[in-house]
Amino acid sequence: MYSIRRATLEDADTITTIHVKSWKSTYSELLDQEDLSNITYENRRALWEAVLSMEKKGTCTFVIYDEKQIVGFVSGGPERTKRFGYDSEIYNIYLLDEFQKKGLGARLLNAFAKEMKELGHESILVWVLKQNPSSRFYERYHAEPVGEEITTIGDGRYQETAYGWKHIDALLDLLHLS
Repeated sequence: MYSIRRATLEDADTITTIHVKSWKSTYSELLDQEDLSNITYENRRALWEAVLSMEKKGTCTFVIYDEKQIVGFVSGGPERTKRFGYDSEIYNIYLLDEFQKKGLGARLLNAFAKEMKELGHESILVWVLKQNPSSRFYERYHAEPVGEEITTIGDGRYQETAYGWKHIDALLDLLHLS
């Protein structure tokens, strides 16, 4: 049985490990190996310690766990670009490989969407590297591609696609049915 709760500073180590492992497995075919190697435990640990010790108003991080361990997380808050007419954004959503395709990503997405709705948001945006197979996860829940841009990772430049849900309520309805 899996449960979801708000992340705490004590979760920084586990979240960091999940983030780095997921990055390396998900993006090994999509990024140049030198750019992929720039994602280190040390720099991600500093990031997650900062995020979890000073969560800004309107942002959130949730973890999903069983009786043994945390297996994934989602974090986000206000949409950062202000270019597409969406008001909230998923900044990160990752599951350890062996826990993917079990409905846990949908549970994390549901927890995030509920939180954003409670905070008064109406829509959600998420950025996905082009050719990332995870984009099918968002499409399954009817996210629409709404824009593209080039992002820099390490020394490389990569295409990203923004996916969005204009109505959080419609997303919550889909997540409730699945």
